[in-house]
Amino acid sequence: MSSAEGPSDARERLLARLLAAFEDNLPAPELSLREIAARAQTSHALLRYHFGSLPGVLAAMLTVQRSRDNAALLRAAAQGGFDDLVLAIWRAYTRPEQLSRVRGFFHVVGLAAYRPAEFGEFIDSLEDLTAILASLAEREGHPATEAHTMATVAVAALRGLLLQEVLAPATGSQDAVALILRMSRGPAGARETR
Repeated sequence: MSSAEGPSDARERLLARLLAAFEDNLPAPELSLREIAARAQTSHALLRYHFGSLPGVLAAMLTVQRSRDNAALLRAAAQGGFDDLVLAIWRAYTRPEQLSRVRGFFHVVGLAAYRPAEFGEFIDSLEDLTAILASLAEREGHPATEAHTMATVAVAALRGLLLQEVLAPATGSQDAVALILRMSRGPAGARETR
């Protein structure tokens, strides 16, 4: 590390190296820091220094990956609305190639539930998708509080359905997603009277 480079610069470069080494996936939780370091062509001591542990590595990688996902989802839904983004989220995360990341997400969420102080950046990032959905709901004419509630319920339901897909695939999730979309429209005719 050069004298002009700060720890956060080195951490960001190391994180970029990890993301490149594992592409769109996460390291399996069974891998050791040494194995992950070898794949990223770095040292496990640097991983430990910058991320603390394997869960720290996973949380940092997930935070960046989810931020990229959210930006791509927002671009895709720019011409659409709340329902379009809900569907885009569901389709993006239920693709077979996303299974590793979805499993990794729930692994890190479980760890963060027990040690929230160690996962602050990751926990803070969990609200990003809610904020995006809420802004779309507001754009469609919902009051701010209602829009935030709609977004919170949609994200919670989608995450619950994703967990169900990981644990017991093919359990009627498509019907549940359709119900989320119907709920976002409110009672019959509510939108037309606004």
